[in-house]
Amino acid sequence: MIWTGEAPSLGTLDETARRRLDALRPSEAPRGTVLFRPGEAVKGYVILLSGSVAVNLVGPGGRDILLYRVQPGQACIQSTLGLMSGEDYSGEAITETDSRLVLIPRALFLDLVDSSPAFRTLVFAAFAERMQSMMHLLERIAFQKVEARLAAFLLERADESGTLAATQADIATAIGTAREVISRRLEALERRGAIRRSRGQVHMANPELLRALAEDAAL
Repeated sequence: MIWTGEAPSLGTLDETARRRLDALRPSEAPRGTVLFRPGEAVKGYVILLSGSVAVNLVGPGGRDILLYRVQPGQACIQSTLGLMSGEDYSGEAITETDSRLVLIPRALFLDLVDSSPAFRTLVFAAFAERMQSMMHLLERIAFQKVEARLAAFLLERADESGTLAATQADIATAIGTAREVISRRLEALERRGAIRRSRGQVHMANPELLRALAEDAAL
């Protein structure tokens, strides 16, 4: 089955590497599928053909934080690090939507990194891009107030009608704080007229105020 043509990131691959990859069979992962958990050995390098995968870091008390999302053409830094270092997964990956993916076994991945310059380039380019996004995440958590992170998240994830469907726990995971903190901040935003809340939904009542809060990055 020829699937490499579905992955734009593989467009520069040499014919030999492409042929070896096309021998693998894509698999379907329904929404909510756990792809890996902390402590599990890294089985291979995942290429996402469609869908979305959330990678979370889970703390000892069960609280988690969204490290990054993997979209088609993007890399999972947890997998790359594990394949290169031999370390187990430290995070958890769950499909957010029905997804289609290909798992490149570790032996084949390492052989392609050694034998195919084009494959090696795309792997490390994707790794560098993901590392940059991780640095931005650390910067936001370390230097932005919770209100600024929350306002930016609400604006970014709201649909065309200005409504976001998400639980307080989902929002807390996404911006790296506790659900109780989100509950208080949402209540404060509602009192200021920035949002309106209903069960499982947040409506952007005053986007201009939210944008002003999102731009306030000082601690």
